[in-house]
Parts: sequence; C-alpha cells; structure tokens
Amino acid sequence: MRRKRNYKREHKPDAKHGSVAVSRFVNYIMESGKKSIAETIIYDALDIVAKETKENPLTVFEKALDNAAPIVEVVSQRVGGANYQVQREVRADRRFVLAARWILEIARGKKGMKMSKKLAGEIIAAFKNEGEVIKKKQNTHRMAEANRAFAHFARRQ
Repeated sequence: MRRKRNYKREHKPDAKHGSVAVSRFVNYIMESGKKSIAETIIYDALDIVAKETKENPLTVFEKALDNAAPIVEVVSQRVGGANYQVQREVRADRRFVLAARWILEIARGKKGMKMSKKLAGEIIAAFKNEGEVIKKKQNTHRMAEANRAFAHFARRQ
C-alpha cells in the first residue's frame, strides 16, 4: 500500500518581523496551543539579542540558525543483517528543523531564568559559533566523519 503524499506547507511570515523563520520558530516554542505566549517569548528574546549585540536581531537569529544547522548526519542503514551508521547530507528544510530543535532543547534544559533570556543566550552563543548547540553540531559532524567508510552503503534518493 502506498503512503500518503506529504505536501510541503506554505508558512506565513510573523507579524512583527515579517520573517518565515521566526514564525516557524514560534511554532516550535509553542506548547499546548498557546501561540501568544510563544510569540512573547521569541520577541522578548530578539529584543534582548538586539540590546546585547547592537545588531539587527533578525540577521543575528538567522545567522545563529545557519551556524547551528548540521551539514551531514548519520542514519542507520540495514545491510545484510547488520546495521551501519551511514553518513548522509542533510536537506535544507531538515537543517532548519534540527537547528531550531537543538537551540530550544538546550535553552529549555537551562534552569533559573526566564525562557526569553535563556533563548537569547543560546541565539547569541550560536551566532558567535560557540556554546552547546555548536558542540552538538560538531559531534554530529564527527560521527559522520568517523563513519565515512560506510558511505558506499548509502541509498541514493
């Protein structure tokens, strides 16, 4: 039986900055359907980023996402009864998803301050190419590099 086709979604830009990336990020932050709270968190975080870096918060945010996004990752591939970790290039839409997920995961893991402050700190750290998000990206790249020997098992898409 064939799988249902997964259509690409058209994302609308957010109200304040007119950015599709910010509106998608708002949806990742959102919990229990509380979008207005998620918007408040991201807009407050971008205001903090603007104050601390003295740059356009939208460009800082996009550069941070770009710095945090992995280029290659490993996927499990079954070949002849054995599972191999095969490196694969990450598609553009998945790069955004992984970067956003990692930034949020690390920001949520920190304790002791408001979410907007934690998120702003992670965005600034990723913008400067430092912090836990960049470590996570480097670990992903290191895993892919270590398993390059199994690249010939990768299926062509």
